[in-house]
Amino acid sequence: MNDCIFCKIIAGTIPSISVYEDDDIKVFLDISQTTPGHTLLIPKKHITNIFEYDESLAQKVLTKIPMIARAIKKSNPKISGLNIVNNNGAIAYQSVFHSHFHFIPRFAATDSFAMTFKDNSGEYSSAKLQEIANLIHKNMED
Repeated sequence: MNDCIFCKIIAGTIPSISVYEDDDIKVFLDISQTTPGHTLLIPKKHITNIFEYDESLAQKVLTKIPMIARAIKKSNPKISGLNIVNNNGAIAYQSVFHSHFHFIPRFAATDSFAMTFKDNSGEYSSAKLQEIANLIHKNMED
């Protein structure tokens, strides 16, 4: 895609600090560096989000996540954890519409990154949870 910043990075028309690259993916440092070592993994094939992955592309891209995560953790002994974040759609905070995964090293509970989850468990009975699970299961692809 001509106007996609990540496609331009893949093509080399926008510079990046590369960490790893093969025929299917490019891994590079995020320019924002939310925490030191903040890294992005992108497929070289332009797809918008996780909903567009087929099995072949998923195998090529997603199987590299543990390797990248381990390398980031080993790169700095002060890293005590790692958030791996994949946002899909504007409502889910996706801002670049080329699939990508953020690797955000964590150094302390007070570093510059936070994620919060609201506990809504009191609003869901076991029956309601089962209904949701059934709907999801019904739509699983083989």
